[in-house]
Amino acid sequence: MQELPELDIYRSLLAEKFAGAQISGIEVSSSKIFQASDEQMERDVIGKVLWFVERRGLHLLLHLDNGKRLLLHLGQGAYLYIGSESDLPSRSAQLKLVFGEVILYGVGLRANDLQLLSVKEVEEKLGKFGPDALDKRLTLERFVARFAKKRGAIKAALMDQNVISGIGAVYSDEICYSAAIRPDAKIPMFEQESWERLYAAVHKVLKEAIANGGGGEHAISAIEQAADFRPTAFQVYDREGQPCNNCGATIEKLDVSARKAYVCTSCQKDL
Repeated sequence: MQELPELDIYRSLLAEKFAGAQISGIEVSSSKIFQASDEQMERDVIGKVLWFVERRGLHLLLHLDNGKRLLLHLGQGAYLYIGSESDLPSRSAQLKLVFGEVILYGVGLRANDLQLLSVKEVEEKLGKFGPDALDKRLTLERFVARFAKKRGAIKAALMDQNVISGIGAVYSDEICYSAAIRPDAKIPMFEQESWERLYAAVHKVLKEAIANGGGGEHAISAIEQAADFRPTAFQVYDREGQPCNNCGATIEKLDVSARKAYVCTSCQKDL
């Protein structure tokens, strides 16, 4: 699970560690993961400097000094680890991006999770997505307008990257809980006050998750491991059968638009 908070934390850590550093090598376990030829990697990646790291929705974008971009997607179970030749992640890595003695490992990567793109190609790929959930230009009015054509459940709409980007299965549940709205509530039934609560919950939940270290299940370095790394606890997500921290009622699991959703039906009564 890597959604907006976890990816934003990665962005910050990678920028702090690698911005201005030169890429001295790259190893990929399968050509399906990174479909760039050895010639392309030698010409456009190795020896290039990482200028800065950007998060675009559910993607990380590594800007290189030659104008190219490395677009990284972390799917279910995938994560990053900063180590070395002797300091390895707990699972086999599909990607090794080498910066001298320090190595950025990518674990759990799948087909096309890493791509080498031009600026134009990045926009062609990501430009279709909606605004970032924490985009300062996404006012309440613009937020509501993004859902104008939706008729289904709010959970599915929150996860639709064409509406707004950055929210997935986990934080859609957490946002609905914070807003006291059921994840299966149908959008046409929403009133202005419901939208206001939902909009506030998006900002509250995502910003608090970033501040608290996110909900990632894997430490990004040996330093975090030594510090007895623990992911952030959730209020409802994946807590079926457990008591609600607010009212003590039992958390339930629902089927919402062919997806699992977790809810406290006592706290989330609206709509």
